[in-house]
Amino acid sequence: MSIPEFPISKDSFNLSGEPLSGLDAGVLAKLAGLDPGDSRGLVPRLLTLYLSSLADLLRQLDAARRPVDLAALGWVAHSLKSSSASMGALRLSALCSATEQALRERRIDGLPALLDALVTEASLVADAVRQRLGRE
Repeated sequence: MSIPEFPISKDSFNLSGEPLSGLDAGVLAKLAGLDPGDSRGLVPRLLTLYLSSLADLLRQLDAARRPVDLAALGWVAHSLKSSSASMGALRLSALCSATEQALRERRIDGLPALLDALVTEASLVADAVRQRLGRE
């Protein structure tokens, strides 16, 4: 059974209103508020875990692209969406949401371009996390 292909474009997902690449300072400030004075090192620990998870999920995404495994792509996008939002990677989260939507609607024609944008954004986010952790 073949999956029907529908065109997909950036305009289909209205990503223009999303925050800039990287990490949202407001989200990080809220996380820091959970650990006044950084007494437990909460934000660095969370960012370290997120960075490790991001690397694992990107490896899984790459594996799911060749050969294409739509279920695995959906799982990775779903997993990365919420963890990215909670760490302040809001644009990455929006790209994951757009990927889930495209898969749900079986609009896979432009999926490679959307996944490329997701991977590019993930790289920018990883750089921002490493910079925040002082590991440039």
